[in-house]
Amino acid sequence: MLQGSALIRATRPYGSEQRGRSWWCFWSTLTLLSALLLLTSLPLSWWARLAAGFLAGLVICRMFILYHDYQHGAILQRSPVVHGVMYFYGLLTLNPASTWNASHNHHHRHNAKIRGASIGSFPVMTVEAWAGAGRRERLIYTIHRHPLTLALAWPAVFLWGMTLQSFLRKPRQHPDCLLAALLHVTLWVVLGVWAPGMLLFTFILPFGLASAMGAYLFYAQHNFPEVDLRDQSEWDYVYAALNSSSFMDIGPLMHWFTGNIGYHHIHHLNSRIPFYRLPEAMVALEELQSPRRTSLSPAAIFACLRLKLWDQAQGRMVGFNGT
Repeated sequence: MLQGSALIRATRPYGSEQRGRSWWCFWSTLTLLSALLLLTSLPLSWWARLAAGFLAGLVICRMFILYHDYQHGAILQRSPVVHGVMYFYGLLTLNPASTWNASHNHHHRHNAKIRGASIGSFPVMTVEAWAGAGRRERLIYTIHRHPLTLALAWPAVFLWGMTLQSFLRKPRQHPDCLLAALLHVTLWVVLGVWAPGMLLFTFILPFGLASAMGAYLFYAQHNFPEVDLRDQSEWDYVYAALNSSSFMDIGPLMHWFTGNIGYHHIHHLNSRIPFYRLPEAMVALEELQSPRRTSLSPAAIFACLRLKLWDQAQGRMVGFNGT
């Protein structure tokens, strides 16, 4: 069985982009998303616009994985067209490139460390730290990990957390965050005054749904019952990828909508593997075929959402009540 750097080397052949396939995924996804958003803006029945908006939200998730892979350098580099589309897409989804890259790259370098992994991720507090925390610290931590924060991820996680906080902390490094916020304010005002139907069906519904779904996927991929976290002294990159990042067992249709991000253990092992080659890597390498799993079933969602603290004595995540 391959381990450590040998396993990473074994994944490198799958990190080779298939350029034609990347272009097909880019244009087909962008075209489908544009068509669905167009349908939401037409004077159709409310249920037709609702259905189109719901599907558009799912396709926004897929398009985001293309954006995500582009930022990792896995697909479609050195294309001015793709660069322009992805830059605008980052603004539109409140994931401007400057703050996304800074936070997400930190997340990959520190995935599953008990301390130091909260940048670009949901914070994790130990049972001991929670016991010694003050009221304000407990309140902030509870809000960060509350299901309502995930459901309202568009304003709570992406507008405030990703965009406005980044700009307020380091305005010179994140001018695109200000641009993203101004773009959203403009869209809200213009659509609210002249096209309230578009505001609801073309903007709020799909982007709100995509944000909530994306936030939950990211949460569940690192906050699931079998997750294993380590202190800095015990932390290992490969072990963290395979044991602290889940495989989300959701079937081929949802894997398509979510751009195979459910193969998260492989993505953390080698972030240069294009999303469409992650299943191929899993089939080829035996070491990747027994991941720690979760899903989108109601029981699995409840099991993930109830986890709040890391219990070092038990070596597992527990709820606030210790179980």
